[in-house]
Amino acid sequence: MAHIQDRWYRDQKDPATGNPVFSTKGKPVQERTDQHGKGMRYKVRWEDPNGKERGKSFPDKKLSEAKQFLTKTENDLFSKTYHDPNAGDVEFKRYAVEVLSSRSQDESSKKTNQSRLDNQIFPYFAGVRVSAFEKVETVRRWMAWLGSEEKNLSLSYQNAIFQLLSSILDAAVDDEKLRKNPCKNKSISAPRAKPIQVIPWKEQKLFLIQDALPERNRPAALLGAGLGLRQGEVLAFNLDSVDRREMVYHCTRQIVRVGSKYKFKLPKGHKPRSIPIGAHLLDKLDSYAELYPPVEVTLPWGERDGKKFETLNLLMTTENRKFYTRDNFNDNVWRKAFDVVGFEYKDRTDGMHALRHLFASNMLARAVSIKELAAFLGHSDEGFTLRTYTHLMPSSFERARRAMDALFRVASAVDDDKRVTK
Repeated sequence: MAHIQDRWYRDQKDPATGNPVFSTKGKPVQERTDQHGKGMRYKVRWEDPNGKERGKSFPDKKLSEAKQFLTKTENDLFSKTYHDPNAGDVEFKRYAVEVLSSRSQDESSKKTNQSRLDNQIFPYFAGVRVSAFEKVETVRRWMAWLGSEEKNLSLSYQNAIFQLLSSILDAAVDDEKLRKNPCKNKSISAPRAKPIQVIPWKEQKLFLIQDALPERNRPAALLGAGLGLRQGEVLAFNLDSVDRREMVYHCTRQIVRVGSKYKFKLPKGHKPRSIPIGAHLLDKLDSYAELYPPVEVTLPWGERDGKKFETLNLLMTTENRKFYTRDNFNDNVWRKAFDVVGFEYKDRTDGMHALRHLFASNMLARAVSIKELAAFLGHSDEGFTLRTYTHLMPSSFERARRAMDALFRVASAVDDDKRVTK
């Protein structure tokens, strides 16, 4: 049975009989304990569902709060919704590190998350206990700090940090250190950037940039626009992964930078994929390979599967027969092509990712489904593909017009036949 203990006072007992002493009004006489004036005065005591004694202390003059807590605890025990109020009495920073260390993440993801924690989460919640997140305003005030003008963080970056915190608090709920995740409260809205509508390059721009690239680097444009590869996948392209009977390229590798080292890894999301390859594109790549034979390159292997190194015959390498890094290729090859053509290079629209957008636009224009396109691009969520490229899908309006025109052409022909018969 739950009850409240007054640590400062107790019922006085008759020294001779040991019975309680009552006042003239029939109430028990109180006397001070040896704990009087020391520490918290009231302590709510109860047994949890496992029969273990629990307690929570309240200071002097907070008896009403202790009674409220007692009533809530009794109700939770009765309704079997009990949550140990002391379970969250652990430092948030220590708990967050413990949660993330238990997750299977690649090195680059771990580094990214650690940076977000160190710069945008831990400084604000320094010394805070997990139990503090029982109050929604704990997250609300942090979001105001995160979105302040002084910090000047983009909404997309704020969203990424918010989702990281929410994932940690999800774990706290699973570990029964919190009742609910405050990030999912109806009064909390995650920061959301206004989506930027993708505007694919015109085909003419692709051809001009392709021709402006040094001859030994032209496969970059072919692979980006023809297969929809990401830049790291373009730099790791090898003809050995082409199934010439099925006419499919098996995209299984990319080049990434982890810390100060470059490694071969699986594509983004650890998700290899197969992409149809056209005969004309493959002929161009084969012709290129005759001029610049593939180079065998060995790099550390970035996956945790026991393998230490990976060797690939890379199609496109530097003049010194070395693999290309992103920075090296961007600075010394890709951007220089814009100077040759006389185009202004725009960071948001002219990176190599623009080739993927052109690939997607081309696929949709030729009635490739969203499901198929998501698979070709390596998107794990078809909804993301749809949200990104839905505005590029051929309009149903024109198809509807053609259908109606066809219907009424038939109707007109029938009417003409009737008039001739008459």
